[in-house]
Amino acid sequence: MKRRIIMSMLAGATLLAGTLLGAAPAQSAQAHVQPADVPAEFGTDWHDPVTAAPTVAKPSGRSCQVTLAEAQFRDFTPYTGTYTPPTGCGDRWSKVVLRLEGKVKGRQFDRLGYVHIGGVEVFRTSTPQPSPDGIEWSVEKDVTRYSDTLRGTHDVEMLIGNVVDDTYTGIIDVKVTLTFYAGRPDIQSVPDRVLTPKDDILTTPRNSERIVAEVYATGSGGGCEEYWYLTVPSQAPYSCQAEGGPYREVQIKVDGRLAGIAAPFPTVWTGGWSNPFLWYVVPGPRAFDIKPIEYDLTPFAGILNDGRPHRLEVGVVGVPEGQSGWSTPVNVLVWQDAQRTHVTGKLTAHNSGKLTNSSTYTPGSEHRVDTEGDHRLAVAGYVDTSHGRVTTTVRRSLANTSVHRWADGENPDALKATWTDDESVTVDGRGPARTTHTHRTYTMDGTTTVGAGDRLRTVLTLGDRAEVTATSQGRRTAWLRLDDTYTGDATYTINVPRDQRHAIGTTSERYRLRSSGGCYDRSLTTVQGVLTEDRSGC
Repeated sequence: MKRRIIMSMLAGATLLAGTLLGAAPAQSAQAHVQPADVPAEFGTDWHDPVTAAPTVAKPSGRSCQVTLAEAQFRDFTPYTGTYTPPTGCGDRWSKVVLRLEGKVKGRQFDRLGYVHIGGVEVFRTSTPQPSPDGIEWSVEKDVTRYSDTLRGTHDVEMLIGNVVDDTYTGIIDVKVTLTFYAGRPDIQSVPDRVLTPKDDILTTPRNSERIVAEVYATGSGGGCEEYWYLTVPSQAPYSCQAEGGPYREVQIKVDGRLAGIAAPFPTVWTGGWSNPFLWYVVPGPRAFDIKPIEYDLTPFAGILNDGRPHRLEVGVVGVPEGQSGWSTPVNVLVWQDAQRTHVTGKLTAHNSGKLTNSSTYTPGSEHRVDTEGDHRLAVAGYVDTSHGRVTTTVRRSLANTSVHRWADGENPDALKATWTDDESVTVDGRGPARTTHTHRTYTMDGTTTVGAGDRLRTVLTLGDRAEVTATSQGRRTAWLRLDDTYTGDATYTINVPRDQRHAIGTTSERYRLRSSGGCYDRSLTTVQGVLTEDRSGC
């Protein structure tokens, strides 16, 4: 029972549940001893990409597999196909696991990709940059929450936009499968319906008793919003400018009214910080499995349940007017009251604090931008269900502080930044009130310098942390702590052919999870593209 509480708690607060808490606790420590053949510098081949994050735990018993897509991406033509549910595993599954297997060789940039089934985005990813000799990699994701979509036959669209020419020769070859495990799903974490707005218009079932929106928000596309955390006010002499500086906030509105706020995760893609040698083997947190932002819209259920179309809009605060660079596809997950055809309700409270954003430029031999931003939102509402009145209160507060320093020519260029996203969801009804509190912290601390001989060096640390606590009647019923930390230090010669870069680099990642359901701890280290340590154990 405790395990189910943790799973449901995380399903409502983050998407960690299936992958993290489903992973079996480590029973013993394992380590790879540093090999003797670490080269003096990067060569034409290196270890295949790997992350310290746990794979998705798979149930025992009967399973069925479906190939969702198999394609070679050379340009921006999407793969299209048809998905048909598997036979032999029923139409209710205890778990559904998506797996992408990819390979690429030659020279290529990192590319962003997605998978849609029936218009529902089920997976968003980015790709590693290849070695001349070629690499292979894989990504797994628990997609059980999309079971409603997966029970029907639908069109499939997948795209990893790519450019192949005489310079960029890497063709991205991928295969995506779904594996279905027969069994009873966890009804608290698997919705009855998965909907997608059309032209920002959504109509929900009239008997919805819980509504959650998820947004796959990514700043990308090759422009400055790919590095939004480095943007500066327009009066500062820097290559990426935005009037309000680097503060970004992903907002969702219902009929024009603010319904949710969130801090976007500062994803660093595998070409980030001007140094691909940081990412060839160990990518930054979330780069291969981009997690959507979640918003609990249940306080608005009384409004949305009237059977009429409603406007559901997502916007990113801080993006310069008229500038593109963000993708924000939306899915809406709905849990229905099977005993009612119409669930009525009301939005009872809506308190939006003032969004504050101060980004101050200080000129000098060292240019400096100090940024502080924060925002708060609290909403509450009730629904009258077949099991009584249920009131949901959502409180969320965001904060961002950063110091960006650089010299003329943007050399050196340094950023130290922290983002916090605090959320509490209290559900009162059908038993004692229950509160889930999630505290998310994202950090970035890095410097890029070009020294003698055009040697570019980047030193960088990234952090993805979360603390989740579930309480009822003043007692803690479940808890979780996640700490995913990446560190890298890489140097290479710029403005020369690839084989003359003489690159060196050390990278590491440690992924730690502690919870009332177990623990997981894995560390990786690479030197010049060779995996020198793979250690696990709690």
